Amino acid sequence: MKLITSAEFNGLELAGKPAFPAFRLAQLVAELTELLPGLEGLSADFCYFGQFSSELAADQHSRFEQIINGADVEGESQLSAEQQGLLILPRPGSQSPWSSKATEILRLCGFIDLQRIERGVRINLSGVDEQQVLDAANSAGHRFPLFDRMTEQLVAGDYAASTIFEHSEPVAYQTVPVIAQGVAALAEANLKMGLALSDQEIDYLYQFYLSCKRDPSDAELMMFAQINSEHCRHKIFNADWQLDGEKQPLSLFDMIRNTHRVSPEGTLVAYSDNSSVIEGRQGSGFEPDADGEYIEQSALTHILMKVETHNHPTAIAPLPGAATGSGGEIRDEGATGRGSRPKAGLCGFSVSNLEIPGAEQPWEQVYGRPDRIASALEIMIDGPIGAAAFNNEFGRPNLTGYFRTYQQQHNGQVRGYHKPIMIAGGLGIIRDQLTEKLSADAGALVIQLGGPSMPIGVGGGAASSMATGSNAADLDFNSVQRHNPEMQRRCQEVIDACWRQGEHNPIRSIHDVGAGGLSNAVPELVNDAGMGGKLQLRNIHSADSSMSPLQIWSNESQERYVMLIDAERLEGFAALCDRERCPFAVLGEVTDEPHLLVEDSHFDNAVVDMPMPVLLGKPPKLERVGVNPTDTPQPLDFSSVDIDSAVNRVLALPTIADKSFLITIGDRSVGGLVARDQMVGRWQTPVADVAVTSADFHHFHGEAMAMGERAPVALTDSPAAARLAVTEAITNVLAAD
Repeated sequence: MKLITSAEFNGLELAGKPAFPAFRLAQLVAELTELLPGLEGLSADFCYFGQFSSELAADQHSRFEQIINGADVEGESQLSAEQQGLLILPRPGSQSPWSSKATEILRLCGFIDLQRIERGVRINLSGVDEQQVLDAANSAGHRFPLFDRMTEQLVAGDYAASTIFEHSEPVAYQTVPVIAQGVAALAEANLKMGLALSDQEIDYLYQFYLSCKRDPSDAELMMFAQINSEHCRHKIFNADWQLDGEKQPLSLFDMIRNTHRVSPEGTLVAYSDNSSVIEGRQGSGFEPDADGEYIEQSALTHILMKVETHNHPTAIAPLPGAATGSGGEIRDEGATGRGSRPKAGLCGFSVSNLEIPGAEQPWEQVYGRPDRIASALEIMIDGPIGAAAFNNEFGRPNLTGYFRTYQQQHNGQVRGYHKPIMIAGGLGIIRDQLTEKLSADAGALVIQLGGPSMPIGVGGGAASSMATGSNAADLDFNSVQRHNPEMQRRCQEVIDACWRQGEHNPIRSIHDVGAGGLSNAVPELVNDAGMGGKLQLRNIHSADSSMSPLQIWSNESQERYVMLIDAERLEGFAALCDRERCPFAVLGEVTDEPHLLVEDSHFDNAVVDMPMPVLLGKPPKLERVGVNPTDTPQPLDFSSVDIDSAVNRVLALPTIADKSFLITIGDRSVGGLVARDQMVGRWQTPVADVAVTSADFHHFHGEAMAMGERAPVALTDSPAAARLAVTEAITNVLAAD
């Protein structure tokens, strides 16, 4: 162990065990040799950097090393700060999920002076020098195999440990000179900040700030862009359409809602909350009563369900993108009504041809992609692991899904999924009396539950609303989040403790924090209560003191919820959070006036000062014009198809082939109420049509979910593709009976 001390910093560096198994090292060498022909070999060992508020006592060194399971820097690994080599560390200003968990574990083990521990990988190479590798990493971009530039950085081996923990002074918000430069200043900010605002929205904002006679803050613009992004507002689905010169009576969303309008029976919540809810039945659970004693309780519980996509982050960084996709969907389930519980999940992927080296298929043709997005193979190696890991660590079984590869030339165009589809979904349960959110009186508290803010995941709502490759690369990278399922589990335990109190539940309303961060979740929360809000920016927990007001307000750090609680219930709620070791913060309170004010006590100014109707009112509605295609699809010609070759090709297609590798990476029995997972029969063959869960351990009823998917058919007959997908889902779910 090597101690690092100075007037400003007390820390240590501790060497660890090999970071990769032998086969992975060999694979890395093979991949790197293509970029660095002189490379002869490399070694990769974990290393740990700790920061303490005071110097670690000598008699604690061995115990610290034993817990970390590291080797001695001066003995076994013979590393020193001067040794040449490279380090893989988390991106500047971020904290890895490993660090969040390890720091808390070590504090609970008695190292109360530990402020943070971070893990890196020390790389030593032979045959090439370090600068060659750094240059190759900069030029190779996303495709450099040694590290993930979305979440990590590659630096020289003499990188100062104290730099990892550096925190700069806070910076004030920036303004856009609208009053001096007019609407052109907003248009320029739109491009630089990746806001994805339409010309009508830019003019809408310009007129507002002109009437206020002031310049907008960057935080206000980012907030408006996230709230009104395609991701959050579904502007295209709500647009007015004109087809073949004729105005259409229904928007796309109206057409979707029409199914519920004509058949509302059995539906309790639709299109108005984070999840939909259908009628359930009586069920029992082993849960604590008002005195904290666990007893068997019976209650009417309903079924909630949610499905969403997380395509853009999965394309940029497959593992954290898919992980936070599943995590965000889980939070939506838990933030339904006044609190609910996720129960079982699903996960699906659509990607372009895999082009597996050495196993290329005859139908695969190489077609380029933007450098910033991962290949289909990278997505399917890392993405499913991210989704499965989050479900596993949170404690939810993933019981169904789908996987399709598709890339084909059609009518002179190449159609495929370079920007993948990553679907996350699931079902849960909610108590009968808690399906509707409640309004709040002025003075009710706005609470943030969960982890701290970090300078990551900024602008994701707007970035995911843009065409792939049209945004600046750095802005795309900034929109990727990181995952910490263990923190989300703690949040869910607090939510469970609240809704189990039934009508005494302290939560009046709850929303998850997703796209746009607090800048989207808080306005949505107070608006649903019919109120405004007055908040203190510096009350928001932050892991990096150098974050700008825009970053604090709009970052998409995961595992967070916002909720409204009456002031007199705060003490009891705080006790629940303390019991579950779950951080929370009182951000401010709701106000009678429909106005959002976010004050920054550090700089004594207002970061956000906007009327709620301007934020969430009626920004300009999109109009779209379309023409029905007149080309008649050519009938399929099977005359040249050889049946033996066709059978072999079909069986080799990933959509048809065995998908056990997507199933066995997850625990399918967690929770104890799984009646049917993907595997069937004595030999555990993955052929189940439907996922089934039991309501409890006593009854013979429960919940079932299934999927249907026939996207390629839409190229020749879109209505048929929809009918086939719906029919497949229905016939699959009938298998539960």
